Amino acid sequence: MSRAQSTERADVVLSKLQLLITRKLDGLLQGDYLGLLPGPGSEPGESREYRPGDDVRRMDWPVTARTTVPHVRQTVADRELETWLAVDLSASLDYGTADCLKKDLVIAASAALAHLTVRGGNRIGAVVGTGDGVTRLPARPGRKEADGLLRQLARTEIRPGRADLGTLIDKLNSSPRRRGMAVVISDFMTPTGWERPLRKLAVRHEVLAIEVVDPTELELPDAGVLTLVDPETGASHEVQTGDARLRARYAAAAAEQRATIAREIRRAGAAQLRLRTDSDWLLDIVRFVAAQRHARTRGTTR
Repeated sequence: MSRAQSTERADVVLSKLQLLITRKLDGLLQGDYLGLLPGPGSEPGESREYRPGDDVRRMDWPVTARTTVPHVRQTVADRELETWLAVDLSASLDYGTADCLKKDLVIAASAALAHLTVRGGNRIGAVVGTGDGVTRLPARPGRKEADGLLRQLARTEIRPGRADLGTLIDKLNSSPRRRGMAVVISDFMTPTGWERPLRKLAVRHEVLAIEVVDPTELELPDAGVLTLVDPETGASHEVQTGDARLRARYAAAAAEQRATIAREIRRAGAAQLRLRTDSDWLLDIVRFVAAQRHARTRGTTR
């Protein structure tokens, strides 16, 4: 497929994707302005009694001392939100055995985030990591600018090699000029090194980690001998998937790996959303947003 054909296909797919997202997500943001995540905001608001699960860093000590009952200080959500995406488009994302490629899921998640956050003067920007390095797309306000950013993401060619996820996240630590929301979209199939930058990012910003997964990365199918190729190095390896013990060891190792990823994301203080290539990703996003907002009404943020 030529570059022009690839670009045309990306535009068609993106148009259909945006139409789908608009139809299904409209209505989620009715009422007072609310961010995608129930973040702390930056403007002080009223105090209320402490509830289990509240962030102790928001304790209102003067009110607590006067009333002898623990209180936390609420904050008002920012009216203009700056959202930055760290988009991992390494070679490992050019893979999928179910309804779509992981790259398609990355673009879909980016489009949904743009729809949920770009309104009322909000700005959205991105840093994109590929095997060639990192590209920065400046944050700009407006639906038209967001659409342009999504087209650039959809047209990005995946090349051999892996983007350094830690370096990619670190780019977000220097890009935003004000407090806002940072979203890391990756399969997190990388050696350690991204945990510290993620923790640093969460100190100042509201952080969401979107983990993109294919079912074969969790369990091997019973399909006889398979030749597996590492998309980043080109190395190949034959695997006898008919061996039940091998499949069990693979599933156990994959579960441990994903548990480690979830633990590190949680330790960083970020929210986590897992999207799979074999599930309804849009429904998963809707459920995530609903759960976060329900948690906010109960006084919790995670």
